[in-house]
Amino acid sequence: MFTEENSQSYASETKLVVTAKKQLADRVVSLNLAHPTGRRLPDWTPGSHIDVVLPSGINRQYSLCGDRWDAHTYRIAVLHERDGRGGSDFIHHELTEGMTLALGGPRNNFRLVPSEKYVFIAGGIGITPLLPMIQQVHMMGADWRLVYLGRERRAMAFLDELAAYGDRVMVMPKDQVGPCTASDLIGPASADTKVYVCGPQRLLAAVERHCADWPPGLLRLEHFAAKSHGAPVRGASFDVELARAGLTVTVQPEVSVLEAIQSAGGRLLTSCREGTCGTCEVTVLDGQPDHRDSILSDEDRAAGNCMFPCVSRSCGDRLVLDV
Repeated sequence: MFTEENSQSYASETKLVVTAKKQLADRVVSLNLAHPTGRRLPDWTPGSHIDVVLPSGINRQYSLCGDRWDAHTYRIAVLHERDGRGGSDFIHHELTEGMTLALGGPRNNFRLVPSEKYVFIAGGIGITPLLPMIQQVHMMGADWRLVYLGRERRAMAFLDELAAYGDRVMVMPKDQVGPCTASDLIGPASADTKVYVCGPQRLLAAVERHCADWPPGLLRLEHFAAKSHGAPVRGASFDVELARAGLTVTVQPEVSVLEAIQSAGGRLLTSCREGTCGTCEVTVLDGQPDHRDSILSDEDRAAGNCMFPCVSRSCGDRLVLDV
């Protein structure tokens, strides 16, 4: 029998109240969230995000960008997406202090790993997951620098906070400094330096091209949108054995692994359904996944011991999942 719950019921177990809403920059607001009774919130690490379920039922993921040592407050920042699907529009124009939101998480798909040196590159709202990382490495005394890109200075959030770090931070609004290349931002690979990048897809794509021949593990990215992976490795159907449930389901070419599991009665935690949030991660016990997510590192893909069934598939005719 399946025991996992879906994302909506999972998130509804925790309700947070909006204790503060602040305009940070053009089209960017921050929200402070706390438990209605003041209870301690789940701990989190730099790079973590939460699922926020709005009153309409819309589920969105936002990076935690506040003080991780504050056990009673989460902070997120939300960019108003003019062509979005309604979530950011509600937050900017209708959400008020005192309203209650449902929470899922926190989860971390963008972990800060030990290194002697760090280069952080943020594009626009991509600054949010990097803020707690910068706070952490600065406390540890590591060598680091941040390049913060934006279309114009008035649209770039958290500049006041970042000013405290002095010349470690390079603020580069495009309307003042003009365009730049990934080579300008990063330079050559260095074995003692980890590079963390978050921002719009065009920035991530440019960085990935620049770093294509780097050794694995030096470049770490977080995608806000799904990457394009081309056609699946396998065009035919395949079987997925659900080890704990004692069932086997056949996944047809036009159906996702997640959909096939749900059709068989399984209820996995889900959210984005496009391989960017990490909510539906499952352990692979046998078989070779065709990874089609925008989360896993090259090392994780090579290990092949986990996958995201909302988008990933099988390279062979059988997978065994710990479900």
